[in-house]
Amino acid sequence: MVEFKAVINDPKAGKSYNRAISGNLASQLVGKKIGDEVDGLFVSLPGYKLQITGGSDKDGFPMRADLTGPRRRGVLVSGGVGFHPTRHGMRKRKSLRGSAISPDILQVNLKITTRGPKTIEDAWQEKAKK
Repeated sequence: MVEFKAVINDPKAGKSYNRAISGNLASQLVGKKIGDEVDGLFVSLPGYKLQITGGSDKDGFPMRADLTGPRRRGVLVSGGVGFHPTRHGMRKRKSLRGSAISPDILQVNLKITTRGPKTIEDAWQEKAKK
């Protein structure tokens, strides 16, 4: 069974929230790519729209938007996600994940693009009371 940890970033408030996604909702995320918008129902936020901004797999390798597919690959990089060079012109071969979400992904990073009618705390407290 697929299970993800969702890290939801709220750029307006400058906060991040953690939620666990499992079961049918997690299965529906498989195949989505970095940059895709998903409904907030995946993380119990009805009315919200969230954008996938990245993630990492079970071994800690980060996802990179310019790599297609869900596989892990050794790529020669000169900067960006997964490698920060210490000298100008430095390149290194690094293992990175593709931009598609697969069952091997552990953490999915999301950003709020459209807000719903309720605040995040209110929506989650109401869900907990039921």
